[in-house]
Amino acid sequence: MAAVVLSHRLGLYSRRTMRGYQVLAPLCCQAHSHPLKPKHIHWMQRGLLKLYERFYDVENLFNWSMALRNWNLRRKNAYYGYTQKTYGIYIAAAYYILSQRGAVRFAGKDEWIRPNKKGKFSWDFLNFKEVPLEAVDASGCSITYDGLENLVGLKELKHLHLNNCPYIDDWCLSRLHVFGESLEELGLAGCPRITERGLASLHHLKNLKRLDLSDLPSVNNRGLVRILLEESLPQCVIVGIEYEDGLLPQPLPKQNSPTPCFNKQKGWSDLF
Repeated sequence: MAAVVLSHRLGLYSRRTMRGYQVLAPLCCQAHSHPLKPKHIHWMQRGLLKLYERFYDVENLFNWSMALRNWNLRRKNAYYGYTQKTYGIYIAAAYYILSQRGAVRFAGKDEWIRPNKKGKFSWDFLNFKEVPLEAVDASGCSITYDGLENLVGLKELKHLHLNNCPYIDDWCLSRLHVFGESLEELGLAGCPRITERGLASLHHLKNLKRLDLSDLPSVNNRGLVRILLEESLPQCVIVGIEYEDGLLPQPLPKQNSPTPCFNKQKGWSDLF
């Protein structure tokens, strides 16, 4: 589209042939104050044609790269149904995280299973087919809403780190309610797509003891968010957000007006 618009703006019309592009109409030169010589017109036509082809190629390359990127993202977040039927849900979830260069830890084990710098990992975790998966560190991984389908069956999951995940958004947080009875630690630091709406769905995690909300650029009224989360999860320690973050100084009330107070009945509706 950019190439077509450019060609029309420059007065260059062309058609595609086996040998490339062929100029059909001469360059319009009425806008010039003085006439151009034929050799100058020919030189300008050639230059504009090269520019037209360059824009066309760049646009195609960009569209192709975006399509390839989306396909690769879907491939990484495919549902490992066959692996679950063959090896169980714990092995399937561990393989999904390890294939994205994350780390896992099984119940009763002190060591984390991690891939090396080249993405290779040991297959010894296949021996833990009946051992529940207790901790998942997917920091920096390309996990999406569809990819979480490989984790929602982990009823014994206690620690989940999703720090710096570029595709974790509010819809993803809404799926974490399945860990309401088990999850004790959750890390969401550095996720650019998370907003107040997604954080509001965390009230289902009644056993949560630590929540990391550092560096969330899309969250406004951060201080108020912390207050509301502490009311929903009184036993949870929230880090990364201070009470004064995002709170603007309020004008002093008049002498005859009552002192404003926080309305607990409104809750999260004040943020939306």
